[in-house]
Amino acid sequence: MKENKTNTDSDNNRNKELFKDTGSDELYEHYRFVALKGQQPLRVDKYLMNFIENATRNKIQKAAKDGNIHVNEIPVKSSYKVKPNDIVTVLFEHPPYEFLLVPEDIPIDIVYEDDELLVVNKPAGMVVHPGHGNYSGTLINALIFHFDNLPNNSSNRPGLVHRIDKDTSGLLVVAKTEKAMTHLAKQFFNKTTEREYIALVWGDVKEDSGTIEGNIGRHPKNRLQNTVF
Repeated sequence: MKENKTNTDSDNNRNKELFKDTGSDELYEHYRFVALKGQQPLRVDKYLMNFIENATRNKIQKAAKDGNIHVNEIPVKSSYKVKPNDIVTVLFEHPPYEFLLVPEDIPIDIVYEDDELLVVNKPAGMVVHPGHGNYSGTLINALIFHFDNLPNNSSNRPGLVHRIDKDTSGLLVVAKTEKAMTHLAKQFFNKTTEREYIALVWGDVKEDSGTIEGNIGRHPKNRLQNTVF
């Protein structure tokens, strides 16, 4: 099983490609930002420079010129001043790369399978689904190569009912039919499933138990990292 590695040059090229005009009339949302209540008036090109990693100001300005930058659903020029609560979106003529799924002949360790579902053993180092910085070599790329017509979940990810982190190994349930997808998703939503995790900890752990409080989300500047808001 091959391991995914972040390729900075490749990521840079993809970000450059995002700011190209392909001549299509249909637009797909790639980025969405909501300006904070305390946002001081700031040109939208400078505003986006603070959030879109590896994007140059020239590319952002060209995107605005091509009508790809919208504020509150209206195309704006690069000189537009972003104000509190503005919704800034960047749209392009192709879907985000994480939705451009390509089948890949990657071996899958299947520990159980029937007509409705399968259980796969995901190794550490494999990403479950495509996302920023990981557009290939994922479990979904492997699944759509080995299985036809897997049902999409609410995020349009074939067969996927739940996920685990890249560096975590373990069992994942994959739905093969719409019926299985519906029932499994309901079980996970109602928390009627049971999951166990084993972790190795180095150092002196002072507390045997505790609670981490905070809202965890994607870092607004570095999409490869999460942060607590």
